Amino acid sequence: MSERSSPSKPSQSQMLLAAIVAMALIVVVVFVLSMKKDNSKANEKFEQDVVAPITQQVPQVNTAGLKPETSADNAPERNASSELSGSSEVGTAAQQAVNSAQVMTPRPTEQPAPVATATVDAPAKLMLDDSDSAVRNGIAEYMAEKSVKLFVSDDMIRRMVVFVDNTAKGTIAKKHMPVNRPAEAFMALEDDIIVTDPNSYERYTPYATMFANLSTAQIVRLYQQFQPLILEAYEEIGYEGDEFNGVLLQAIDELLDTPVPETTLPLIKNSVTYRYAYPEWEQLSDVQKQFLRMGPNNMKKVKQRLVTLQKQLAE
Repeated sequence: MSERSSPSKPSQSQMLLAAIVAMALIVVVVFVLSMKKDNSKANEKFEQDVVAPITQQVPQVNTAGLKPETSADNAPERNASSELSGSSEVGTAAQQAVNSAQVMTPRPTEQPAPVATATVDAPAKLMLDDSDSAVRNGIAEYMAEKSVKLFVSDDMIRRMVVFVDNTAKGTIAKKHMPVNRPAEAFMALEDDIIVTDPNSYERYTPYATMFANLSTAQIVRLYQQFQPLILEAYEEIGYEGDEFNGVLLQAIDELLDTPVPETTLPLIKNSVTYRYAYPEWEQLSDVQKQFLRMGPNNMKKVKQRLVTLQKQLAE
């Protein structure tokens, strides 16, 4: 068996070398830690020297008087002076917002005081029994007073309706004449041949002139103005009111169909009355023979107006 050598103790030189190495390691560690601390301080100094732009946020105004919320992280870092400064800025911003709201808020416009307006009552409905005055005033707008006096002043609409209805049938409603009779009586020249006195035609000249001087538009306007009452009066005598316009056209046709004599017509006297000697004239309807008594000139005036009126009413 070989002998095992016992371990020898380190020499003093080796222990000194180990101590030096340990000291060197400690110095290196301290140096490294010192460099990290210096770098940290350098970064802090750099951050202090370089100021990053900070976007200033407009503080929100708490109109309810509540304090703005603060984050839990920043609350411990705020000192008393920053809290007073923040409260002052918030108060200033709130005051500016209030002032701005007061400027921007429009003042209420003053409303004018209501002006009292006079109420105008609607015109009362014109009744047939009370219509004479209105009819006379309506006629007076288009003709002279002398012509207005030619009309009968009572039951004017009823008279006109009954007269037109009879005229359409060829008869004369003597008790319902809408105009007054001529003051002069009929005159005839009695000789070997009895004829109508030409002066007798002049009795009807005022009537023919009155009718001819009215324009067709004026006649139609009067007719339309009082048409509701005219239809009412026509219903009173037993007809349908809307049929009157047709009856009026028939009455116009009856007069237009009356021939205008070119010469003086001979007459035959029967007691106190006269009749036409020629059968073709005597066979005319009563209203047509009455129309003949107006004379040729007056008949032409009236017919001329009737033609235009007929066209207007037929449209």
